[in-house]
Amino acid sequence: MPSVAPRAIVPRRRSYRFAIAAALLVLLHSNGAAAAATDCPLRDRPFSVDSPLLDVLLSAEARRVVDREVPTLLAALPERLRKLDTPAFAAILTLRMAVTSQNLDVELLDKLDRALRAEKVTAADKASRCARYDDDPIAHLPEPGRPAILVFQKINGFRDAPSVDAGERALRAIAARRGWRMVVTDRGGAMTAKTLDHFDAVVWNNVSGDVLTVRQRAAFRHYIERGGGFVGIHGAGGDLAYFWDWYADDLIGTRFKAHPTAPSFQDARIKVDRPGNTITRGIDGSWVMNDEWYSFFSNPRATGSNILLTLDETTYSPKGAGTDISMGDHPIAWTRCLGDGRAFYTAIGHRPETYADSNNARFLEQAIAWAAGKGRTRCHQGHEHFVSIRRHMP
Repeated sequence: MPSVAPRAIVPRRRSYRFAIAAALLVLLHSNGAAAAATDCPLRDRPFSVDSPLLDVLLSAEARRVVDREVPTLLAALPERLRKLDTPAFAAILTLRMAVTSQNLDVELLDKLDRALRAEKVTAADKASRCARYDDDPIAHLPEPGRPAILVFQKINGFRDAPSVDAGERALRAIAARRGWRMVVTDRGGAMTAKTLDHFDAVVWNNVSGDVLTVRQRAAFRHYIERGGGFVGIHGAGGDLAYFWDWYADDLIGTRFKAHPTAPSFQDARIKVDRPGNTITRGIDGSWVMNDEWYSFFSNPRATGSNILLTLDETTYSPKGAGTDISMGDHPIAWTRCLGDGRAFYTAIGHRPETYADSNNARFLEQAIAWAAGKGRTRCHQGHEHFVSIRRHMP
């Protein structure tokens, strides 16, 4: 992404008849207008300096408050931050973040925050906030009998089309090679308990921005914690601001800080942290690749993640917007267990060429298989365990 200078857990069980036939890909690309949802997470939240910048820009009254308190603030925003149609960069940036570069006095920022909070959130404000969400269901679900993967790519924030398209092509190729069933959608309405029960894993392909309603969030979290699988690729963990703490802090396990800017794309050496792991087996112990390298505010190793790949920071320049963004120990891919659910995240995947890299392609394929419950380990009550009998996924 571009830089702006931050119960009991019940396992899901399925039996499969593994076929040798070629893959059947059921690809859903919804065209036409989405049905706007009404239970978006920020619908009733008061305006503040921690609101999405987009929500402030969409409200004439909130803009008037900002112009009254800090007359030059909005006018000084770059054009790309003033875009109102989603996907929009203003959806993944708070007003506080947008004014950081303007060195606004703390007292003035607090005064602005109080003035915004005093502003009434109108019915029109609520409607505009919810307009970027949807309740559109998936029209076609996969037939039972083979592993099924849902590729989710609804984007309200930053959309880098080459990354998304290359990721989708790679995922389609993996499914064809493995004989998996696959559905691709850009609709949040796919996140229902009934729909998710048809899938072994959900891949968030460079998803950016807050994209799920309150009910969809609950369904997705329930699916994961009761034994579902999650794969997050690059931009799915690269937003500057998140408005769903569980997604950022528990599912991903850390928050994006920055990436290098001079230049953005650099060669760097990747090192395997867990050789022989079900996901890293068969790939080189280290290799050099060119990509946009994320740094994070906290080390996911410290939050219970099982680190798979790290970056050798001596092989590239970890500086973003002129500041040092090095991490020392620098994970870029890992797994996590949430209840009985399996979560995998990789920060690799901005440049389309990364999906053709032989090591990364195998790594991603094996990660999806693990997330779908077909690796040598399982998650149970938040911990990863080896299984006594290894089951293979086609």
